[in-house]
Amino acid sequence: MWTLRYILINVTYFAVYSGLHAYAAVFLADKGFSSTWIGITLALANILSVILQPLIAGIIDKQGKLTNRNTAMMSTLFLIAGAVMLLVFKTNFWLIFVVFALMYMVQMVYQPVLIAMFFEYEKAGCNIFFGLARGLGSAGFAVSSFFIGSLVKERGVNVLMIFNIIVLSIALVVLYFFRKPATAVVIEEKSEGKAHNNIFEFIKTYPMFMLFVAGAVCFFFAHNAINDFLINIITPLGGNEESMGYAVSLAAFLELPTMALINVIMKKISAKKLLILSGFFFGIKTLIMLLAVNMTMVYISQAFQMLAYAVFIPVSAYYVNRIMEKYDQVKGQAYVNCAITLGGVFSNLVCGRILDLKGPGFMLALSMIVTSVGFVAAFFALNREKRAQNAQKT
Repeated sequence: MWTLRYILINVTYFAVYSGLHAYAAVFLADKGFSSTWIGITLALANILSVILQPLIAGIIDKQGKLTNRNTAMMSTLFLIAGAVMLLVFKTNFWLIFVVFALMYMVQMVYQPVLIAMFFEYEKAGCNIFFGLARGLGSAGFAVSSFFIGSLVKERGVNVLMIFNIIVLSIALVVLYFFRKPATAVVIEEKSEGKAHNNIFEFIKTYPMFMLFVAGAVCFFFAHNAINDFLINIITPLGGNEESMGYAVSLAAFLELPTMALINVIMKKISAKKLLILSGFFFGIKTLIMLLAVNMTMVYISQAFQMLAYAVFIPVSAYYVNRIMEKYDQVKGQAYVNCAITLGGVFSNLVCGRILDLKGPGFMLALSMIVTSVGFVAAFFALNREKRAQNAQKT
């Protein structure tokens, strides 16, 4: 029962993620935004998200009234209100700019909370199959992307906000009933030291983790460049909104088997090795997209999502929870999501302008270089930490 509820939360979250994030460039372009202004809008949203995520995580880590569930419900209510406003004020450029940026930001802040909620409920004795739930969340994203592409082509971009309102309303109901039972026995873990809410204390305590986070920023520079500007990449190859929907849904569908089996995979391959492998395949995916001459190669590139993003997301969540002290765990999840977000910031700031000046080929070549730098950083960080742990044992 707990797994089913958590599945519904993930499915609705990522369905809206499709309607808000995957089609951001399509929606904003229809409202008169140039590629540069699309980049500015999304970069602003991501910058705000990076600032707020650790702050909110620090408050949640204190285990006061602002719980993971309450944060999720407030975020959902805000997103509903924003979608309504974008439906009512369809042509006001500056209002669209502000509201869309805030909605994009709020949903990014919500994501690490969603992961932290799983670990919170698991410790309370609620059995949840995280890999399956997260994988079906990706399936929700895939199904939504598949149908949204056709709907947008037939009925225009405003259908995105109607879709978001419907799905968010369902999410709100599910979250309202997603309460830990009063009789739940919380499994307490030993936790030495204190919470490291100051970023400089956090970096000093977890230096190799933060270097890994820096590497992840590079991975998600390319990941976000492809996701946010996919329509710009595929148009010269003969693609359109409908084929974009197929490409996005293909990648998302292929995440499901990897995420569903991640617990089994982690019993055979360590989390650190899996994270290194995922970084390698982020590069392979970007390289194939760079070399693509038709939509078939785009689809092949998207298929590597199952070895890149689909591995990174669940494995990084478990990795954080294992290496962080109890009162740093939500912040740890937040910093990983900040890496994803910062990748989006740099991608949006740089790639929107590059698309206007140089085109998608130059953008993808730059993304490939950045991903390679990230792989080196992550490889060093994860292996350096392993050597340090072995040294301590001896």
